[in-house]
Amino acid sequence: MTKTKRAHALMYIFLAITSLISVFPLYWMLMAATNKSVDVSRGKMLPGTAFLDNWKALFEQQDVKLAMFNSFKFAVILTLCALVICSLAGYGFEIYHDKHKDFVFSILLLGMMVPFVATMIPLFRMFTTVNLQNTTLGFILPTISTPFLIMMFRQNARAFPIDIIEAARIDGLNEVQIFFRMFIPTMKSTYAAAMTITFMNAWNNYLWPKVIMQGENSITMPMLVANLTEGYVTDYGVLMLAVLLCSLPTIIIFFLLQKSFAEGITGAVK
Repeated sequence: MTKTKRAHALMYIFLAITSLISVFPLYWMLMAATNKSVDVSRGKMLPGTAFLDNWKALFEQQDVKLAMFNSFKFAVILTLCALVICSLAGYGFEIYHDKHKDFVFSILLLGMMVPFVATMIPLFRMFTTVNLQNTTLGFILPTISTPFLIMMFRQNARAFPIDIIEAARIDGLNEVQIFFRMFIPTMKSTYAAAMTITFMNAWNNYLWPKVIMQGENSITMPMLVANLTEGYVTDYGVLMLAVLLCSLPTIIIFFLLQKSFAEGITGAVK
Protein backbone atom coordinates (compact mmCIF):
# COMPACT_ATOMS: atom_id res chain seq x y z
CA MET A 1 0.00 0.00 0.00
CA THR A 2 1.39 3.35 -1.04
CA LYS A 3 1.69 6.29 1.31
CA THR A 4 -1.18 8.08 -0.46
CA LYS A 5 -3.54 5.13 -0.08
CA ARG A 6 -2.48 4.67 3.54
CA ALA A 7 -3.15 8.35 4.25
CA HIS A 8 -6.57 8.12 2.60
CA ALA A 9 -7.41 4.99 4.59
CA LEU A 10 -6.44 6.66 7.88
CA MET A 11 -8.44 9.74 6.92
CA TYR A 12 -11.59 7.70 6.22
CA ILE A 13 -11.16 5.75 9.45
CA PHE A 14 -10.82 8.98 11.39
CA LEU A 15 -13.88 10.48 9.67
CA ALA A 16 -15.92 7.32 10.33
CA ILE A 17 -15.03 7.35 14.02
CA THR A 18 -15.76 11.07 14.30
CA SER A 19 -19.12 10.62 12.55
CA LEU A 20 -20.11 7.80 14.90
CA ILE A 21 -19.20 9.90 17.94
CA SER A 22 -21.22 12.83 16.57
CA VAL A 23 -24.30 10.72 15.75
CA PHE A 24 -24.25 8.68 18.97
CA PRO A 25 -26.04 11.27 21.19
CA LEU A 26 -28.88 11.48 18.66
CA TYR A 27 -29.09 7.67 18.48
CA TRP A 28 -29.10 7.36 22.28
CA MET A 29 -31.80 10.03 22.57
CA LEU A 30 -33.95 8.21 20.03
CA MET A 31 -33.51 4.86 21.76
CA ALA A 32 -34.17 6.34 25.21
CA ALA A 33 -37.45 7.83 23.96
CA THR A 34 -38.71 4.30 23.26
CA ASN A 35 -37.72 2.81 26.63
CA LYS A 36 -38.94 3.05 30.20
CA SER A 37 -37.12 5.22 32.69
CA VAL A 38 -35.52 2.26 34.46
CA ASP A 39 -34.16 0.93 31.16
CA VAL A 40 -32.71 4.32 30.28
CA SER A 41 -31.01 4.47 33.68
CA ARG A 42 -29.48 1.06 33.03
CA GLY A 43 -28.04 2.30 29.75
CA LYS A 44 -30.14 0.24 27.35
CA MET A 45 -29.09 1.02 23.77
CA LEU A 46 -31.73 -0.97 21.87
CA PRO A 47 -35.27 0.08 20.88
CA GLY A 48 -37.96 -0.49 23.48
CA THR A 49 -41.74 -0.77 23.52
CA ALA A 50 -42.59 2.23 25.73
CA PHE A 51 -42.72 4.93 23.05
CA LEU A 52 -46.52 5.25 23.06
CA ASP A 53 -46.59 5.24 26.87
CA ASN A 54 -43.96 7.98 26.99
CA TRP A 55 -45.87 9.94 24.35
CA LYS A 56 -49.11 9.71 26.31
CA ALA A 57 -47.41 10.62 29.60
CA LEU A 58 -45.65 13.62 28.03
CA PHE A 59 -48.85 15.11 26.61
CA GLU A 60 -50.66 14.48 29.91
CA GLN A 61 -47.98 16.18 32.00
CA GLN A 62 -47.16 19.15 29.73
CA ASP A 63 -48.93 21.30 27.15
CA VAL A 64 -46.69 20.28 24.25
CA LYS A 65 -48.87 21.86 21.55
CA LEU A 66 -48.76 25.27 23.23
CA ALA A 67 -44.99 25.04 23.78
CA MET A 68 -44.42 24.08 20.14
CA PHE A 69 -46.63 26.90 18.90
CA ASN A 70 -44.89 29.49 21.10
CA SER A 71 -41.43 28.31 20.12
CA PHE A 72 -42.25 28.41 16.41
CA LYS A 73 -43.91 31.81 16.71
CA PHE A 74 -41.05 33.43 18.62
CA ALA A 75 -38.32 31.78 16.52
CA VAL A 76 -39.87 32.65 13.15
CA ILE A 77 -40.63 36.27 14.05
CA LEU A 78 -37.18 36.78 15.56
CA THR A 79 -35.47 35.17 12.55
CA LEU A 80 -37.30 37.31 9.99
CA CYS A 81 -36.72 40.56 11.88
CA ALA A 82 -33.05 39.76 12.57
CA LEU A 83 -32.36 38.93 8.91
CA VAL A 84 -33.80 42.23 7.68
CA ILE A 85 -32.19 44.43 10.35
CA CYS A 86 -28.75 42.79 10.44
CA SER A 87 -28.46 42.52 6.66
CA LEU A 88 -29.39 46.19 6.28
CA ALA A 89 -26.76 47.11 8.87
CA GLY A 90 -24.06 44.91 7.32
CA TYR A 91 -24.87 46.18 3.84
CA GLY A 92 -24.74 49.80 5.00
CA PHE A 93 -21.43 49.38 6.85
CA GLU A 94 -19.77 47.96 3.73
CA ILE A 95 -21.36 49.85 0.83
CA TYR A 96 -21.64 53.38 2.22
CA HIS A 97 -18.22 54.68 3.16
CA ASP A 98 -17.70 57.13 5.99
CA LYS A 99 -14.64 58.01 8.05
CA HIS A 100 -16.46 57.24 11.30
CA LYS A 101 -17.90 53.95 10.06
CA ASP A 102 -15.05 51.68 11.18
CA PHE A 103 -14.96 53.30 14.62
CA VAL A 104 -18.68 52.69 15.13
CA PHE A 105 -18.31 49.13 13.87
CA SER A 106 -15.44 48.51 16.31
CA ILE A 107 -17.63 49.67 19.20
CA LEU A 108 -20.38 47.38 17.92
CA LEU A 109 -18.01 44.42 17.91
CA LEU A 110 -17.10 45.11 21.52
CA GLY A 111 -20.66 44.03 22.32
CA MET A 112 -19.66 40.48 21.43
CA MET A 113 -17.33 40.47 24.45
CA VAL A 114 -20.12 41.30 26.92
CA PRO A 115 -21.93 38.18 28.18
CA PHE A 116 -25.70 38.29 28.09
CA VAL A 117 -26.00 37.56 31.83
CA ALA A 118 -24.25 40.87 32.49
CA THR A 119 -27.03 42.80 30.77
CA MET A 120 -29.97 40.56 31.64
CA ILE A 121 -30.96 42.31 34.89
CA PRO A 122 -30.87 45.86 33.42
CA LEU A 123 -32.82 44.59 30.42
CA PHE A 124 -35.43 42.98 32.66
CA ARG A 125 -35.88 46.17 34.70
CA MET A 126 -36.13 48.22 31.52
CA PHE A 127 -38.68 45.88 29.93
CA THR A 128 -40.84 45.64 33.04
CA THR A 129 -40.89 49.45 33.26
CA VAL A 130 -42.47 49.66 29.80
CA ASN A 131 -44.68 46.57 30.36
CA LEU A 132 -43.02 44.31 27.80
CA GLN A 133 -42.99 41.16 29.92
CA ASN A 134 -44.98 38.23 28.47
CA THR A 135 -44.94 39.82 25.01
CA THR A 136 -43.41 38.78 21.71
CA LEU A 137 -41.65 42.13 21.46
CA GLY A 138 -40.05 41.56 24.86
CA PHE A 139 -38.80 38.17 23.67
CA ILE A 140 -37.20 39.31 20.42
CA LEU A 141 -35.81 42.78 21.19
CA PRO A 142 -32.57 41.73 23.02
CA THR A 143 -31.45 39.51 20.13
CA ILE A 144 -33.15 41.14 17.14
CA SER A 145 -29.77 42.59 16.14
CA THR A 146 -26.48 40.89 17.00
CA PRO A 147 -22.91 42.01 16.26
CA PHE A 148 -22.08 38.57 14.89
CA LEU A 149 -24.80 38.65 12.21
CA ILE A 150 -23.97 42.24 11.26
CA MET A 151 -20.30 41.31 10.91
CA MET A 152 -21.25 38.22 8.89
CA PHE A 153 -23.37 40.23 6.44
CA ARG A 154 -20.70 42.92 6.16
CA GLN A 155 -17.97 40.41 5.37
CA ASN A 156 -20.11 38.73 2.72
CA ALA A 157 -21.19 42.10 1.28
CA ARG A 158 -17.54 42.66 0.32
CA ALA A 159 -17.99 40.01 -2.35
CA PHE A 160 -21.05 41.80 -3.76
CA PRO A 161 -19.95 43.44 -7.06
CA ILE A 162 -19.99 47.22 -6.74
CA ASP A 163 -20.50 47.45 -10.50
CA ILE A 164 -23.99 46.02 -10.07
CA ILE A 165 -24.88 48.83 -7.67
CA GLU A 166 -23.54 51.50 -10.01
CA ALA A 167 -25.36 49.99 -12.99
CA ALA A 168 -28.60 49.81 -11.00
CA ARG A 169 -28.27 53.47 -9.99
CA ILE A 170 -27.77 54.44 -13.64
CA ASP A 171 -30.92 52.47 -14.54
CA GLY A 172 -32.89 54.53 -12.02
CA LEU A 173 -33.19 52.20 -9.03
CA ASN A 174 -33.10 53.83 -5.61
CA GLU A 175 -31.11 52.44 -2.69
CA VAL A 176 -34.03 50.47 -1.21
CA GLN A 177 -34.77 48.84 -4.55
CA ILE A 178 -31.11 47.94 -5.02
CA PHE A 179 -31.05 46.25 -1.63
CA PHE A 180 -34.22 44.20 -2.06
CA ARG A 181 -33.97 43.48 -5.80
CA MET A 182 -30.21 43.07 -6.23
CA PHE A 183 -28.49 42.39 -2.92
CA ILE A 184 -30.89 39.91 -1.30
CA PRO A 185 -31.26 37.56 -4.33
CA THR A 186 -27.48 37.56 -4.83
CA MET A 187 -26.72 36.76 -1.17
CA LYS A 188 -29.07 33.77 -0.81
CA SER A 189 -26.38 31.58 0.77
CA THR A 190 -25.55 34.21 3.36
CA TYR A 191 -29.21 34.61 4.26
CA ALA A 192 -29.60 30.83 4.54
CA ALA A 193 -26.63 30.60 6.92
CA ALA A 194 -27.87 33.53 8.99
CA MET A 195 -31.37 32.08 9.10
CA THR A 196 -30.08 28.72 10.32
CA ILE A 197 -27.98 30.30 13.08
CA THR A 198 -30.70 32.70 14.21
CA PHE A 199 -33.51 30.13 14.19
CA MET A 200 -31.46 27.61 16.16
CA ASN A 201 -30.45 30.22 18.74
CA ALA A 202 -34.01 31.49 19.08
CA TRP A 203 -35.47 27.99 19.33
CA ASN A 204 -32.95 26.81 21.93
CA ASN A 205 -33.01 30.03 23.97
CA TYR A 206 -33.95 29.27 27.57
CA LEU A 207 -32.58 31.90 29.96
CA TRP A 208 -34.18 35.09 28.62
CA PRO A 209 -37.63 33.53 27.89
CA LYS A 210 -37.60 32.06 31.39
CA VAL A 211 -37.00 35.54 32.80
CA ILE A 212 -39.28 37.68 30.64
CA MET A 213 -42.06 35.21 29.72
CA GLN A 214 -43.64 34.60 33.12
CA GLY A 215 -47.18 33.71 32.09
CA GLU A 216 -48.50 30.15 31.99
CA ASN A 217 -49.35 30.53 28.31
CA SER A 218 -45.80 31.65 27.39
CA ILE A 219 -44.03 28.31 27.80
CA THR A 220 -41.52 27.27 25.12
CA MET A 221 -40.03 23.88 24.32
CA PRO A 222 -36.74 24.42 26.27
CA MET A 223 -38.83 25.55 29.26
CA LEU A 224 -41.02 22.47 28.89
CA VAL A 225 -37.97 20.19 28.92
CA ALA A 226 -36.68 21.95 32.04
CA ASN A 227 -40.06 21.44 33.74
CA LEU A 228 -39.70 17.67 33.36
CA THR A 229 -36.56 17.69 35.52
CA GLU A 230 -37.98 19.74 38.41
CA GLY A 231 -39.78 16.91 40.23
CA TYR A 232 -38.40 14.55 42.85
CA VAL A 233 -38.37 11.68 40.34
CA THR A 234 -37.49 12.18 36.68
CA ASP A 235 -39.00 9.92 34.04
CA TYR A 236 -36.06 9.70 31.66
CA GLY A 237 -38.08 8.06 28.89
CA VAL A 238 -40.53 10.97 28.85
CA LEU A 239 -37.67 13.45 29.20
CA MET A 240 -35.78 12.02 26.23
CA LEU A 241 -38.95 12.05 24.13
CA ALA A 242 -39.41 15.76 24.95
CA VAL A 243 -35.75 16.44 24.08
CA LEU A 244 -36.26 14.59 20.78
CA LEU A 245 -39.32 16.68 19.90
CA CYS A 246 -37.44 19.83 20.89
CA SER A 247 -34.47 18.90 18.68
CA LEU A 248 -36.38 17.86 15.54
CA PRO A 249 -37.13 21.35 14.12
CA THR A 250 -33.52 22.52 14.33
CA ILE A 251 -32.27 19.22 12.88
CA ILE A 252 -34.69 19.50 9.94
CA ILE A 253 -33.79 23.16 9.31
CA PHE A 254 -30.07 22.40 9.34
CA PHE A 255 -30.30 19.41 6.98
CA LEU A 256 -32.51 21.30 4.55
CA LEU A 257 -30.12 24.26 4.44
CA GLN A 258 -26.76 22.58 5.11
CA LYS A 259 -25.38 23.25 1.62
CA SER A 260 -26.40 26.91 1.65
CA PHE A 261 -25.20 27.17 5.26
CA ALA A 262 -21.71 26.02 4.31
CA GLU A 263 -21.61 28.37 1.32
CA GLY A 264 -22.82 31.31 3.40
CA ILE A 265 -20.28 30.71 6.16
CA THR A 266 -17.42 30.59 3.64
CA GLY A 267 -18.62 33.75 1.92
CA ALA A 268 -19.89 32.28 -1.34
CA VAL A 269 -22.02 34.57 -3.51
CA LYS A 270 -24.55 33.40 -6.09
